[in-house]
Amino acid sequence: MHADNSTAAFQIGDRKIGAAYPPYVICELSGNHNGSLERALKMIEAAAATGADAVKIQTYTADTLTIDSRRPDFLIKGGLWGGSSLYDLYKQAYTPYEWHPAMFRRARELGVTLFSTPFDETAIDLLASLDAPAYKIASFEAIDLPLIAAVARRGRPMIISTGMSHLGEIREAVDCARENGAGGLALLHCTSAYPAPIEAANVRTVAHLGQAFGVVSGLSDHTPGTAASVAAVALGAAIIEKHFTLSRADGGPDASFSLEPDEFKRLVDDCKAAWRAIGEVDYARSEAERGSLVFRRSLYIVEDVNAGESLSASNVRSIRPGFGLPPKHLPNVLGRRAVRKLSRGDALCWEDIER
Repeated sequence: MHADNSTAAFQIGDRKIGAAYPPYVICELSGNHNGSLERALKMIEAAAATGADAVKIQTYTADTLTIDSRRPDFLIKGGLWGGSSLYDLYKQAYTPYEWHPAMFRRARELGVTLFSTPFDETAIDLLASLDAPAYKIASFEAIDLPLIAAVARRGRPMIISTGMSHLGEIREAVDCARENGAGGLALLHCTSAYPAPIEAANVRTVAHLGQAFGVVSGLSDHTPGTAASVAAVALGAAIIEKHFTLSRADGGPDASFSLEPDEFKRLVDDCKAAWRAIGEVDYARSEAERGSLVFRRSLYIVEDVNAGESLSASNVRSIRPGFGLPPKHLPNVLGRRAVRKLSRGDALCWEDIER
């Protein structure tokens, strides 16, 4: 099953995404607009100001996702949304289709990429009519191969969250997307709990996903805070997706595990800084370190020495700074004669000593 993902990369808009590029950070609005188009547009503006690479929404209605039923199968038991029916939750959280043109228009005005998660053919058609540059498949739809095939046939890049899926199901989703013409593919590790406890994040899985399927991999992060996302970048995540709200105090279906604007900006900054910090295996002295030679030890003359005089522990010592011979040469230097007059404070070099 293992594949090489070292060259796996694709592009959304003018942004290249892969291990060789800074992490692509996606700001997920979800249902935190609280039923207000005005708030949704403000969220896009606030998200763009954080430096996020993309803003993502979700395209469905309660009727395209489920049916209006209060039978036990359709009731949510426990957790953040416990007691609600599926229909009531999605009726509260959905982003109306008629809002989409205004939201895409605002994102383009701000120069930020906007795309969405479709949940059926009507959503795919709407997003295609708005020239959505990419599509996301949610974790719970990763087993819906007809939906994946329909999205893939649009020929745009696809990002698939893998929460709840085992390796066999992920393989089926990947094969389906590829066979139907997806224009680039990424897999996001995801813990499908809302919120997800940090100890359940298991971000080591991110790198394994990429290696196992030869794709760009990343993290859809439902944990509190930013630590899991930054850790994932350090382990190779090329994409980070995190939920966003203007204010947790305002409530909303996903508000409790969403980041506020200042927190999201920190997420963006920290993820990109983590990527820059990874660098490569390198033991050479960097340019940034050259100024620190003053703090290294080396051999210096600490008392004046006449030409022909022997060097001894009283006139040569290992001290800071580090511009003389390395301290390891001290035993080889002691007892040798100076070939010229040496003054206190001279850095000792081989040319100063008889061979």
